[in-house]
Amino acid sequence: MTATAIRPGRVENDGEAPPRRKVKHALTRRERKGLRLARALVWPALAAAIIITQIPFLVTIYYSFQEWNLLRPGDQKFVWFDNYATVLTNGAFLSSLLATVVIVGVSVLVSLVFGMVLALLLDRKFVGQGLARTLLITPFLMMPAAASLIFKWSMLDSNVGMVNWALGFIGIDPVAWNTDVPILTIIMVLTWQYTPFMMLILLAGLQSQPSDVLEAASVDGAGPIRTFFSMTLPHMRQYMELSILLGTILLLQVFDPIAIMTRGTGGTKTLSYLLYERAFVGLEIGEAAAYGVLTVILTIIVAMVALRSLFKIFTTEGMR
Repeated sequence: MTATAIRPGRVENDGEAPPRRKVKHALTRRERKGLRLARALVWPALAAAIIITQIPFLVTIYYSFQEWNLLRPGDQKFVWFDNYATVLTNGAFLSSLLATVVIVGVSVLVSLVFGMVLALLLDRKFVGQGLARTLLITPFLMMPAAASLIFKWSMLDSNVGMVNWALGFIGIDPVAWNTDVPILTIIMVLTWQYTPFMMLILLAGLQSQPSDVLEAASVDGAGPIRTFFSMTLPHMRQYMELSILLGTILLLQVFDPIAIMTRGTGGTKTLSYLLYERAFVGLEIGEAAAYGVLTVILTIIVAMVALRSLFKIFTTEGMR
């Protein structure tokens, strides 16, 4: 029996070769030149993004520390965190936050369901597929203000709206959608406009699913419903998460339908409309700036989660 001497600070690896260190490749002159060019092309876009987004945000933070009413433009003074204390204690912020969560949450989930149905219908070959896809994308390309006006007067008006005209054929009395069910009205408009956005993401996920796996499931006797719930739906989980997160970021900024159709009545006063109301109706610039800063912070939190999921999807797809 022989003893093996082990030196202090040295770990035996049972005959395995020690791990090799990665040697950094020295950049050639051409590669360094290309890297400098890439950085030079990025700097103008980065500078423009900073000027357009960060400087106004810093100015908003500055105004949020001031008491400033436009009815008294000369009476402007620093109050530090008093505006934030007012915002968080007056009850309007919490009620608007609840309205935002309800409207955004329901709109995103309903849009996701309809988007999945449309994506499944488009994920197959048929005559006129390109035309159908273009027509289904159209609502997302329409300006929110134009869509809101169409729904307010052409679709949901209690007197001449086409929805009430159709309901009259089955004996249902006209409904004043904008005043009787304002939350449902806003959700209908947002669902109509953002379902194509969900459909595009989910359709990309469906088309990334390996066809040989689906063919193998069909050969083994799995029907369409079982294949969808056992194979397609697990594959689509990350795409559904991404759709929900990106859709939430977009819908957090929704303003036009609320301003045009309900004006914040009936529980539809979201954070974006509350900010507008305090700034341009109440003329409280400092308080409105505090609302804006808090809204941006909430949006950044949601965006961080969305980007994290987005990078995770790209990493997973790149390893396949």
